[in-house]
Amino acid sequence: MVKAQSLLYAIYVCLILSLLCGALLYIANMYNQLNIFYNTREDLYFHNQSLINYALSNPDKTAIENDSEEIVQSAYEVKPYGMFSLLVAKSFTATDTITSAHFTASAITDQTCVFLPNLDSKPLSYSGDVKLIGKKMLPSDNIKTIYIDNKPNKLENKGSTTTSAASLPEISESIKKSFEGFSAKTMLLKEAPQINGVYYNSFHQPAINITLESAMLDITARGNMVISSPDSIIVKSSAKLTDVILRAPKIIFEDNFTGTLQAFASEKIVIGSNVMLGYPSSVCMYNTSLEKSSILIKSNSSVYGTLLLYGNNTIDIDKNSITIEKDAIIACDIYCTGKLILKSNVYGSIYTNKFVHTTASTGYDNCLADVEINPSKRPLYFMSVPLLTTEKKSYAAIKKLM
Repeated sequence: MVKAQSLLYAIYVCLILSLLCGALLYIANMYNQLNIFYNTREDLYFHNQSLINYALSNPDKTAIENDSEEIVQSAYEVKPYGMFSLLVAKSFTATDTITSAHFTASAITDQTCVFLPNLDSKPLSYSGDVKLIGKKMLPSDNIKTIYIDNKPNKLENKGSTTTSAASLPEISESIKKSFEGFSAKTMLLKEAPQINGVYYNSFHQPAINITLESAMLDITARGNMVISSPDSIIVKSSAKLTDVILRAPKIIFEDNFTGTLQAFASEKIVIGSNVMLGYPSSVCMYNTSLEKSSILIKSNSSVYGTLLLYGNNTIDIDKNSITIEKDAIIACDIYCTGKLILKSNVYGSIYTNKFVHTTASTGYDNCLADVEINPSKRPLYFMSVPLLTTEKKSYAAIKKLM
C-alpha cells in the first residue's frame, strides 16, 4: 500500500521532470531558430556581396532580374554623389533585409604621366632634378633643358613619349554633371539630424542639403549630405567632416584641418598648411565666367584623390590656376584647363593646358623644376575617378559607407 506522502513526492518528481523536458525542448527550438536566423543572415551577406559584384561588372544596367521562387531577392541603385557613384545594394527575404552602400570608381588606373596639349608648339622644359615616369603626350618629344638659379640639371625620363593633340581630352559627362548637384531636401543647420552631437545622415537615406547661415563651419558631420553656402565656407581646423560634399563659390580650409570630403567651388579654394584631405577626396573648381578662379594648396598639406579645374576657354588659361606649394603630398589625378604651378611631387596623372614655374623674379611657361610626376607611386588602394570620356567603364568599390 503506497503512502499518500510518497505519492505526493512522485507527483513532484514528475512535475520537475516535465518542466526540465519542456525547458530542453524550448532551448532546442530556440537554438534551431537562432541557427536558422544566422544561416539566413549569412546567406544574405553572401548574396549582397554577389549583388555588389554584379552591379560593378554591369555598369550599364540599373536592376537585376529576380526569380520569384528564390528565397533571397535583390535590388540595387546606382546614383551620383559628387564625383563618385553611390551604389546601394539590398538583399532581402520575407523577414529580414541586408543593405550596403559603397562609393565606386574606375578599376582601371590611368598610367599617363603628363598630357600637355600642343596649343602653341612650345615644348616642355625642365630645370633642376626632374623625374617623369609613365606615358607622356607632349607638344614635342624633345624635353628642353633650361638653367634657373645656376642649378645642375638632371632628368629621369621613363616611359613612352608621343606628340599630343591640340586640346585636352574631354572630361566625361558624369564628371560634368557632378557640378550640377543632385536632388536633396534643403534645411538649415539647426534643423539637420544629429546623433550625440554629430550631424549624421545615412547613405541608406535620401540626401540632405544643409544651407549655412554663417560662413564659419565648425561641426562634426558625416554621411549623405551637402553643406552649402551662397558665398563662402570657411572650414575651421577643429571641424570633423567625413564623406560630405561642400558647395560654395569660395571654400577655405584653415591650417591643420583633417577630413575626407568633396569640395566644389566656382571662384576660389584655399587649402591651408598642414591640411590632410584623406582618400577619397576631391577638390573641384568649375568656372565658365570671365572672372579669375584658383585652387591653392599650401605647403605640407596632403590631398588624396582628385584635383580638377574646368570650364574656361583656352584664351582664358592664365585667368585660372592650380598652385601647389612645396612639400605637399599630392596623390591625385589632376585635370586643369588653366595653368598648373607645381612645386611638389605628384603621384598620379596630370592633364593640363599649361605648366608655369615661378621664381621671385619671373615665370617660365611649360617648365617643370625639381619635381617628380609618377603615377606608379599611387597608394595601392588608389582607384581613379573616371575623368575622361575615353576611359573604359570598369568599376570597383572603393569605400564602404554607413
